This record gives sequence, structure tokens and C-alpha cells, in this order.
Amino acid sequence: MIKIAPSILSADFGHLADEVKKVADAGAEYIHIDVMDGNFVPNLTFGAPVIQKIRPVTGAVFDVHLMVEHPETYIEDMANAGADIITFHVEATPHAHRVIQQIHAAGCKAGIALNPGTSLAMVEELVEYADMVLIMTVNPGFGGQEFIGSMLDKIHMLSHIVADQDFDCDIEVDGGINEETAHAVTAAGANVLVAGSAVYGAADAAKAIAAIRAAEEPHGCGDEEGHEH
Repeated sequence: MIKIAPSILSADFGHLADEVKKVADAGAEYIHIDVMDGNFVPNLTFGAPVIQKIRPVTGAVFDVHLMVEHPETYIEDMANAGADIITFHVEATPHAHRVIQQIHAAGCKAGIALNPGTSLAMVEELVEYADMVLIMTVNPGFGGQEFIGSMLDKIHMLSHIVADQDFDCDIEVDGGINEETAHAVTAAGANVLVAGSAVYGAADAAKAIAAIRAAEEPHGCGDEEGHEH
């Protein structure tokens, strides 16, 4: 089953709690929270105090995406603030396996993220231990970018690794996802779709989420039956 994760990077920051509640009420299973440090990416966004403040407004899964250097220093604070899934970039640490262990020890599910220019080979040894792999379909740091079509091959290859080894691992995509690109990424094997402006820029969030979800390929490599977050 496809899960939709609206990115609050595209929300109205002046009414953030309301914006989070709006998309959760509109049917989103996940809330995607991009944490940026101004170093790993040239932008600054939210920290643990903001996540803690918006946590009470919904029971939706908080999908925290760390676009930061030294992700190991953020794990405890993010877990305490209410994160359910913590995803970090393999490019940001030399000890990715240790960070996965740290996230699990903090009581959260662990995701690993890959920038468009990073080979899938960087995570092949880690997929077995991760709960989710995030394929960036834009370069991280800013919302509203154009989808990079060549990432479809990477998603497809990852879906085969997951299926062939029978790993219990979701495949998330982030960047340029809308009603059109959603069909392509689900056909390639993704089952968690991050959508920012396509949801928050729509007149009706529920209709936008439903339209993206309708892109699901019945014969694609989606979630294994019974696998839940």
C-alpha cells in the first residue's frame, strides 16, 4: 500500500500546527519533516523544539529526514521530540551502520537516504538493517524542484534488492512528486511518497493526496503484506 508523506517544508510556517493537522486529516499517513542544518544543505529549517510542539496535533507517523552533518548528534533529541522514523544521509557520516543502531536504540525506525549523485552501492550493505531507504529525486535543500527522471533506475534496482533478499524495508522517494511522477516511482517500486507543493499548493489537500495515491501500480513492488509502520 502506498503511503503519502506531505513535506511541511511547503507548509505555511506561520500556522504550522494547523498545516500539519490539515494534511493528516486529509488522509496522509506520514508527516515528512526536513531538518536542515545549513551545512549539509544550504538552508535552515526545524529543530527538535518545533517537532515537539507539533507532535500533539496528530497521531500520524512523524517521518524526520535529517539533512545534516553529524546525524548521530541529533538522534536522541529527535526521538524525544516525537519522531517515529529518523532518516539520515549516508553521505553525512562514515559510520552509517552505527547510526542505524543508535536510531533503533532510541526506539525509532531507521531510514537511510541517498542524494541523486550517490550510488546505490553505498547502501547495499545497509538495506538489511534499515526500515526504509529514501531515494532523493531532487538535490536536497529546497522545495519545489523538478523531478530527476534518471533516479527511476535507482528506485527499480533498490526494489529488486529488497524483493530478492526479502528485506522488510520501505522505499521512499522525495523530490518533485506529483500526480504524474507518482505513477512512475510506484511502478519502479517506491511505496512511500513525499509530496510538498503538490499537496500544500493544492486548493484541496484531500483531493491532492487521493490523486497521488491513485498512482499506485497494482503489480508494483510495494509494501509486503502485513508490514506496517
